[in-house]
Amino acid sequence: MWFSRAMALPDSTVQALGLRIGMVVQELGWDTDVDEGLREQLMDFLDDDLVEEVVEAVDAVLLWQRDDIDVADSLVDALTDLDADGIIWLAIPKIGREGHVPDSDIAEAAKTAGLALTSVVDASHDWSVRKLVRPKRARN
Repeated sequence: MWFSRAMALPDSTVQALGLRIGMVVQELGWDTDVDEGLREQLMDFLDDDLVEEVVEAVDAVLLWQRDDIDVADSLVDALTDLDADGIIWLAIPKIGREGHVPDSDIAEAAKTAGLALTSVVDASHDWSVRKLVRPKRARN
């Protein structure tokens, strides 16, 4: 089934995530439990595939995170190929789902990685997405 970009992701989600058509997005932490529908909607909106291995800096990183891996380590790894003005979308299983990461762990990890949490998006039935960026003082 084909969806138009407008139908694929609600405007509120596009705005909250800071999506722009043509962004280069690296995907980390993919496994069989990710929300394939959300991945497809992102790729449809971006009009491109998500990349795993990169040659140059990316505009954003989609990081699928679960409670079995240290969040701070994952965020620091996500910064490796991220442009100075880039965005990290930290996707975590919702409360009550296997692999859920508590908000306190995310806040502590963000601080450790030098990132600021800007918004939380109810992105799918099983996953929520936290948008993290470098603080403005760190980007200048």
